[in-house]
Amino acid sequence: MAYVKRKAGESELADLELERDDIKRSRVENKAITVEENNKNVDDSGVNDKKDSPLGVDSGSENKADSVKEEGSVFTNVEIENEDKKDEKSELKGTEVSELPPPPEDDEIELVDGDDGDEKKRIHTYKFDGYTYTYKDRPSVVEEREGKIEYRVVNNDDSRDSMIILTGLKNIFQKQLPEMPKAYIARLVYDRSHVSIAVVRNKLTVVGGITIRPFETHEFAEIVFCAISSTEQVRGYGAHLMNHLKDYVRSTTKIKFFLTYADNYAIGYFKKQGFTKDITLPKKVWMGYIKDYEGGTLMQCTMLPKIRYLDSNKILSLQKAAILRKIRSIGRSHIVHKGIEHFKNENFKPLNPFEIPGVKEAGWTREMDDLAQKPKRGAHYVAMLTILTEMQNHPSNWPFLQPVNREEVPDYYDVIKEPMDLSTMEVKLENDVYESMDDFIYDCKLIFNNCRQYNGENTTFYKNANKLEKAVIAKLKDFPEYSSCLDILTQR
Repeated sequence: MAYVKRKAGESELADLELERDDIKRSRVENKAITVEENNKNVDDSGVNDKKDSPLGVDSGSENKADSVKEEGSVFTNVEIENEDKKDEKSELKGTEVSELPPPPEDDEIELVDGDDGDEKKRIHTYKFDGYTYTYKDRPSVVEEREGKIEYRVVNNDDSRDSMIILTGLKNIFQKQLPEMPKAYIARLVYDRSHVSIAVVRNKLTVVGGITIRPFETHEFAEIVFCAISSTEQVRGYGAHLMNHLKDYVRSTTKIKFFLTYADNYAIGYFKKQGFTKDITLPKKVWMGYIKDYEGGTLMQCTMLPKIRYLDSNKILSLQKAAILRKIRSIGRSHIVHKGIEHFKNENFKPLNPFEIPGVKEAGWTREMDDLAQKPKRGAHYVAMLTILTEMQNHPSNWPFLQPVNREEVPDYYDVIKEPMDLSTMEVKLENDVYESMDDFIYDCKLIFNNCRQYNGENTTFYKNANKLEKAVIAKLKDFPEYSSCLDILTQR
């Protein structure tokens, strides 16, 4: 992520306010210094490369009177009145998920016992309407059920356990988000207006967590930090943590939405957790309340009121069973016919498909077969998608993610007659607009040339265009069949 730089005319009073906050924070950290060693093993397990942390989300809620300055970066805060009950401590206990929820009405579900074994502990099998279905838990769910880990809700209430857990969270965030100022992370984690959910093992050893800033009167919360220790990122802790957060927030507050600024490495994680780039929450609700990061992507999650997210696997499995039962009531796809013996004769003649039992009843036609054999994407789609993904994940891509804002740069469209950006290219690719690789490379070249035309050689934008262009050229060389496109890209 590209971080926010100090804007011209920003008051130096912010630095004085920072000193005041550091003094306050030091008092808090002094209380936790005796328990710092409890989290040393967590602190040592972090990584220095942000790419190793797919859950790393470096967004923060802010106060207008405060700012944090470290190594040239300034993070400006917006002062918001504390919501009610911010200082109350709560604890989210583990949720038993080994039993299915009560079936609807007259439907009968028969649970089938599974065998022992770590892998089989994750699998639940049940019978619904005479058919057998299964669903699988994440390893983190099994560990919670067995008491090996727990998910605890904490905030700065001055208690010993809370300070130990918050200090562990601070350590993990600082390691997993190395480009974020450490003082900035500490200030937000210990801030009493923030709430955290920590993944805790061995009583008070923290292996990950998430920190939010609730705005209950506005019915949304900002996800400030989210990270799991690099050694624990394959056990489903991140997804299970988000489910705990959703259920806790929905059951204890009026909050219906989450907002966060995600960097390129976290977008995929948040998409899997139900977040989208389409922001439906009105700007007047959240604008000025959350931090706006350059290079970050604002994402929103709208919680479903009738879903218990910790039971989502069970609910989806039961929905699938109900849908299949409905299909069986109006279709014939579930009927198993006797095998065809026509092929036992070595001199068999081609069989008319309509003579095969069940084909005609299923509604099959020869036109449907032709459509099924037709490729859905062009042969060049995979190569274009690979190159576009490389551009979207490149650290120098932030000036080119979205179209240039006409209000911020009024004369841009007077100079640039054919604008292009990565989001527009993504839409064109998904809608099969690119008929050839040449068309795709032409748009790539537009991005680079437009930037170099409008900006001077010594600007960051100009240099980023060159870096991104080199990355595209390198990736294009992985596809020798499109070597002719290199000439198009390198021509100025």
